[in-house]
Amino acid sequence: MRVARFSLNGEPKFGILDGPELVLLKGHPLVLGYETTGERVPLKDVKLLAPTIPSKVVCIGKNYKDHVGEMGLELNPEPTIFLKPSSSIIGPGDSIVLPTQSNHVDLEVELTIVMGQIAKNVTEKDALNFVWGFTIANDVTARDLQASDDQWARSKSFDTFCPLGPWIETEFVPDGQILESRIDGETKQQASIDLMIHNVPKLISYVSQNMTLLPGDVILTGTPAGITRISSGELVECEVEGIGTLINPVV
Repeated sequence: MRVARFSLNGEPKFGILDGPELVLLKGHPLVLGYETTGERVPLKDVKLLAPTIPSKVVCIGKNYKDHVGEMGLELNPEPTIFLKPSSSIIGPGDSIVLPTQSNHVDLEVELTIVMGQIAKNVTEKDALNFVWGFTIANDVTARDLQASDDQWARSKSFDTFCPLGPWIETEFVPDGQILESRIDGETKQQASIDLMIHNVPKLISYVSQNMTLLPGDVILTGTPAGITRISSGELVECEVEGIGTLINPVV
């Protein structure tokens, strides 16, 4: 099931994607479940929004060996955690705005976990029971600032640096699906999620041991090699097989 958050007559709504239409839900699915109003609206007539506005955006760095290599970094035995602010989130079709502080901004396609329950100290065995579903993120990064600063917060946190969407796929099971990013139709990244150093259950368990995850929170699971500079006027596509494609222009 694909759950979308969208704007209808200026109000945020939730709906279930059914072909070219959205079936409206009575409220937030994590609060009211999947009870529908009976109303349907064409997908083409609504503005899709980021599918969740989390209390925190948890990101995993250095989770694909080839990406670690292209960055010239060292592998760590444990996952590398950093955070993005919720103010960095934008939805499908929204513009990635290049900041004046940076001269080199890259794209990073990432499979993204969306939490459905409060998770604290969960085991890897039980981890997927706490998941609402999966979506796609673009961990936009000011690469020059990442290299010059002592830590990654500024380079990852500019407004519009976390495109998220286009919806949440609740039936997605991580099993070798392909991640791909494109700029103006040209493929830049392409890899199987099976190449993750730390898999999805491990990441959920590990993060929950270090901070409490709340319903709607997201975990970005890392990006493969092929990170590429983006420029104003380009169209960026981030795709995960089995979920969909997140599209954002760059300005």
